Amino acid sequence: MPPLPPSPPVTPVPAAVRPEHPPARTRPPGVLRTSRRRFLAHTALAAAVAGLATRARPAGAPPDRVLLPGVNAPGGRTAHGGHGGADPVTGVYRPPPDDGRALLQLRPFTDPLPRMPVLTAAPGTDGVARLTVRQRTAQVRLHSALPGTPMWTYEGGFPGPTIEARRGVPLEIAWTNELTGPYPVKAVEVLDNRGDLREWDLPGARGAQPLPAAAVLPPWTVVHLHGAVVGGGADGWPENAVAPTGVQLTRYTNDQPAAALWYHDHAMHVTRLTTMAGLGGGFYLLRDDEEDAAGLPSGEHEIPLVICDRNLDTDPTGRLTGELLYKIVLYDGQAERLPRSFTGPFTLVNGTIWPYLEVDPVPYRLRVLNASSIRPYHLMLIDEDEQVLPEGVAHHVGSDAGLLPRAAPGAEEFAVVPAERADVVIDFSGYAGRTLRWVDGSVAPAPSDDVMQFRVRDRPAGPAPAATVVRAGTELAPGFTRITADVAAPITDRIVLITPAFPVSARMWEMTETDDVPDALADGPVDGIVQLVDHDGALRTFRRTAATWADPVTVHARTEGWERWTWLNLEGPGAPHPMHVHAFTFQVQRRDHYDVSGWTYLVRPDGSFGGGTTRPLRFDRAGTVTAPEAGAKDVVSLGGGQLVTAIGRFGPHAGRFVHHCHVYEHEDHRMMRPISLLPDGVVALAPPEHA
Repeated sequence: MPPLPPSPPVTPVPAAVRPEHPPARTRPPGVLRTSRRRFLAHTALAAAVAGLATRARPAGAPPDRVLLPGVNAPGGRTAHGGHGGADPVTGVYRPPPDDGRALLQLRPFTDPLPRMPVLTAAPGTDGVARLTVRQRTAQVRLHSALPGTPMWTYEGGFPGPTIEARRGVPLEIAWTNELTGPYPVKAVEVLDNRGDLREWDLPGARGAQPLPAAAVLPPWTVVHLHGAVVGGGADGWPENAVAPTGVQLTRYTNDQPAAALWYHDHAMHVTRLTTMAGLGGGFYLLRDDEEDAAGLPSGEHEIPLVICDRNLDTDPTGRLTGELLYKIVLYDGQAERLPRSFTGPFTLVNGTIWPYLEVDPVPYRLRVLNASSIRPYHLMLIDEDEQVLPEGVAHHVGSDAGLLPRAAPGAEEFAVVPAERADVVIDFSGYAGRTLRWVDGSVAPAPSDDVMQFRVRDRPAGPAPAATVVRAGTELAPGFTRITADVAAPITDRIVLITPAFPVSARMWEMTETDDVPDALADGPVDGIVQLVDHDGALRTFRRTAATWADPVTVHARTEGWERWTWLNLEGPGAPHPMHVHAFTFQVQRRDHYDVSGWTYLVRPDGSFGGGTTRPLRFDRAGTVTAPEAGAKDVVSLGGGQLVTAIGRFGPHAGRFVHHCHVYEHEDHRMMRPISLLPDGVVALAPPEHA
């Protein structure tokens, strides 16, 4: 490996401690958490402050994926906190504004859960199925108490229709851009007010400054089928978007196991805006014979669920207008313009705010997608007494990219980060005539933690189709193979490092391990050099090879090549980064916790920021890889101070792809990089620097 070039002089800058989301807090004096039902009878204070409380949960549940860092309470209980009105740095409680009353205008569990229309197509004489999906401007009703909301949609609805396809049957989709009119969302920016809910998660812009770019945003779109193993021409390259009247003609080969894939817009630099406007997702359910043989609940008893958060504007009287509001907080006092990623106070399931679903007292298969930008959900299934249901009621049967080999217990509460999917079976047979709820027990839920309600009928409304009785250990996918380093030999290593978000925006660095340790490291940190002591006690040195979108491509992968990806997050507690690699499925091998306090930012002579380690980052303890994470994945949750390693294999199709953090504001701003994927025989002819 060639020696590192000499580094220019740099000035250390202490990293700020403010996370994107506030850490766990103590309960504000005299404020109790209340259910959303009782919440309606309370004052605006209760509307804005969720407080802290505890709920029983199954003992022994692993902490690493159940909740975010710092919120696991002793004794097998889960500390549950809302945004409250606490300062995100000091934790000092601030009274909420009176306009918390806007939250009370929408009664929860008023509207039934919508079922998305299903699109299918039979193969033609050439063996290829074909569909047309139109992107249209439409009015969408998000709650029966609201007027219609203008949105950019797929086929006039939000979310888009569920597309069903069959393994081995190619599907050609003409994604047709028929969008009209200006950007339909009110986008504003407000200065940081240190955690007051007035500018975080309550409705209404209240005089905030418009985001200038949104006013001139064209309806320029490109569809990415998330999780699809396709060639570069079908992946939805971010810069290959089309304007109105344009058509993106894409062929999906569907040569991968059954999975809950999903589609969404991926237009370069503006994904956060186009997805907020309504192009933020629809399911693409890929079926195969192995899934059929598993005998899971199907038909009316299989329900796709798209969960996301949104905000709404208010009129001068404080009434909700129905217009979507994209409100971004700009942190002041930082080294650069630093926006907080979007979160909103309203939780939508299948495009409806706090819906209810009537279910028979039988098992249901729920296909769950977190389509939010940054908000993680810790879904807790609770009864009328607000107790989490006992273990054995719900099971994990699949993850992002397919079925698990065997059903796993513990789905009575589980976490999903943005872009992640969960495939769970809930048996409602023991709850006839009762009402259950999903609530969000994460560290940073919306002002109301309600997600949706399940109303269990006294008896089935009709005959239930025969289905496998799902218990822990029930075999689901006999063809599943657990990946190990031996199975994956030969293997290529990739290292991706996430820098802290303060005092500048988080960066995503591609790193390369090196034996050439610069002499200057003895005198202090060197820009782009990171050292760590791993779980085996070995001191390892890495150097930055790329950091920005414009940097040369450094990930030159081989089709059907095995790769081991390692992500290291240098941030402290806060929302995890959902890391995603296109055209690549993997299984998580390790989740470790590191002491990352040895990292520091550095100011280069030109005023830009770099960084390095003042002392090696050190392995602290091994974390837990859950059963869904050990299944087939295409997104992994990367918490603060965590190092996650996964092994996977690229598909047989070549092309140009990307890897990125799936927080939309992050991928639009310094956390997305290109990948080159070429056939093995072509790579053999490439010059050494491209191998």
